[in-house]
Amino acid sequence: MQNKFEQYLDENSKKLNKYLDTFFNINVHPEMKRYLYTPLREFSGNAGKRHRPLICLLACQAVGGDAQMALSAAASIEHFHTAALIHDDIADDSRIRRGKPCMYIAEGPGIAINAGDLALALVNGTVLDDKKLDDHLKVRVLAELIDMTARTVEGQALDLGWARDKRFDLSIDDYLVMARHKTGFYSGGMPLAVGAIIGGADDKTVEILRQYGLDTGLAFQIQDDFLNLVGTEESTKKDFRSDITEGKRTLIAVHAMNHSKDAQELIDILSENTKDEEKLGRAVEIMQEAGSIEFAHNFALDLVEKAKKSIADIDITPKGRELLLSMADFFIQRIV
Repeated sequence: MQNKFEQYLDENSKKLNKYLDTFFNINVHPEMKRYLYTPLREFSGNAGKRHRPLICLLACQAVGGDAQMALSAAASIEHFHTAALIHDDIADDSRIRRGKPCMYIAEGPGIAINAGDLALALVNGTVLDDKKLDDHLKVRVLAELIDMTARTVEGQALDLGWARDKRFDLSIDDYLVMARHKTGFYSGGMPLAVGAIIGGADDKTVEILRQYGLDTGLAFQIQDDFLNLVGTEESTKKDFRSDITEGKRTLIAVHAMNHSKDAQELIDILSENTKDEEKLGRAVEIMQEAGSIEFAHNFALDLVEKAKKSIADIDITPKGRELLLSMADFFIQRIV
């Protein structure tokens, strides 16, 4: 039986996709389309379930607002996600994104960087151009978007810096700081907060929903890292076990490096950017033997249970509460 939040995503993603397409299907010089708008349109169109913008709309409705008022903010969040993925693929030397060659592979790094830059420009421009929002609300939403961008870049700095300097002397707390900044803010915390702001929620409700998004967004990331190790290449639509090849400091890897008797062997594998299936399998074996995969799974479950309790008493609609609780379950129960 389909999760109710997943059903919500399926029911609303097509309409959102049509709106997002309007930002790229515009009347410009044909070669400007070829080298900029078309690659960006195709990348954006080859999307997942659009949970980030759709939870922004959900939060707006949950506090009693009109979701149409939050549409531009929702699009801004998706534009940021697009830019982040395009740029991340270059920084991480990834090869596959959503089942297709990364944009920098297909179009070259220059075209890809430029397309990502346009997506970033659309983050603030989309809200500024929205005539439905008054100036006070625009400023408040833009402040959230700017903060989201800064926090995400801070998290990316840690992720990239640790990889460059071959840092493996990391604690669980180090990982949590990185992951909350790189993923939690824009994948959960900020979309819910902005949706609630536009919907007219009071400050306390906004902050509770922000924290709810941060906790469930972090759980989503931990589950994503889990799926990269034990899912299948076809179902994840990206490089299977690429986190090992890229030497990612995931919660699972950090835990194993701190608890496994074979920690040095794991570090050696993570350091060599290998794609050898036997070595990738050995890395997963080390993580399993250290109890790291189970630890990460339980950590995500605890985050979700804590988050669910936090929204028990806030003033939101019954349907909104049901969908938010279902969202938390969906984030950690994705089956591949």
